Amino acid sequence: MTPLHTRFTRAFGLNTPIALAPMALASGGTLAAACVQAGALGLVGGGYAEMPWTQREYQRALDLVPLESRSRLGLGFITWKLDEDASALDWALNLPAEQRPRAVMLSFGDPRPYAPRILDSGARLLCQVQRLSQVEQALQAGAQVIIAQGSEAGGHGANALEGRATFTLVPEMADYLGRQAPQTLLLAAGGVADGRGLAAALALGADGVLVGSRLWASSESLASPGAVAAALAARGDDTARSAVFDILRRKNWPAPYDFRALRNALHRQWERRIDDLRADPQSARADYDAGVSAGDFSRAHSTVGEAVGLIGDAPGAQELVARMTLEARAALVRGSALLVG
Repeated sequence: MTPLHTRFTRAFGLNTPIALAPMALASGGTLAAACVQAGALGLVGGGYAEMPWTQREYQRALDLVPLESRSRLGLGFITWKLDEDASALDWALNLPAEQRPRAVMLSFGDPRPYAPRILDSGARLLCQVQRLSQVEQALQAGAQVIIAQGSEAGGHGANALEGRATFTLVPEMADYLGRQAPQTLLLAAGGVADGRGLAAALALGADGVLVGSRLWASSESLASPGAVAAALAARGDDTARSAVFDILRRKNWPAPYDFRALRNALHRQWERRIDDLRADPQSARADYDAGVSAGDFSRAHSTVGEAVGLIGDAPGAQELVARMTLEARAALVRGSALLVG
C-alpha cells in the first residue's frame, strides 16, 4: 500500500490517516492490532471502563503489536462512565512505559479531570465532540486531537436536537481550530466508510478520519456475526437515532446523547412512544433480551451508522484500511485532474 500522509500520520507514525473508533465491545485487541499492522491508529474500545474486558483486550493487542509499532496503539473511554469509575484508565496509565497506550480518546463528557494524568503518562489526548461549543473545553484539557463526530455516526452521538452533520461540522471546526489552535489536529467521524469519505474529509480540512461502522463489519471485530449479517443486508435508510436501545439495554446515557442502530421491528414498535417505554420498559426489555439470546436481530440491535449502505462485505481490517487508502488516493487524484483538465 502506498502511504497517504497528513499531519496526523506524521504525529502518530502512521501510513494512512485512519483511526479505528474505540467501539465498546466491538473494537477488541485483535481488531486494534490489525489496524496498527495496516498502518492506522488502533484504539481498543475501553468503552464503559469495565476492568476485566479492558485488561483482556488491551493485553491481547499488546501481544499482537510489536514494540516498534506501539506508537499506533491506544484506548478509548466513555468519559461520563469514568466519572463513576476510572480504575480501568488508571490501570492502563500505570502499566510499564513500553506497554502504556500512546493515545487515549475520551468521548461524551468533560475530559478535563482526566487530562493531566493522561498527558503525564506520555499518551496523546484525543477528544471527540459533537458541537463547536464543546471544542474549547477539549482545548482546555490539552487535547492534541479533536474528533468532530457528525450525527450520521453509528452508536452513540448527539441527538437530533443537538447533533450536527459531518459535512458542515468538519470545515467549520477546521476554521475554528485554524484560528484558535492551529497546532491541534482534526479528525472527521460519522459516515466515513470508504476512500471517498476519507478524501472528502481531507478536502474539508480534516487531518484524518475516525472509522467505526466500516471496521465494525470486519473479520476481527467482536460484533455479533448476526448483527453484521443484518447490517450487510441494510441500506443507509434503515438506521435511526433514538433512545430506544439504550432503554432496552439499561444504559442510562445522559442528555444530549442517544444511539443510532438499524431500525428493526422492535425499534419501530417503540420509537414514537419513548415516554411510554421509559415509564414501563419491562415487557420490551424481556422481548429484547429474548432476541439477543436467540440471535434474532428483528429484536436485538445492530450498531451501525448511516454509512451502512456503503458496506457490502466483512473482510479483514488490514484489507479494509488498504482499500480505503487506495480509494482515497484515487479520489484525490481525480480531484487534482479537474484543476488541469
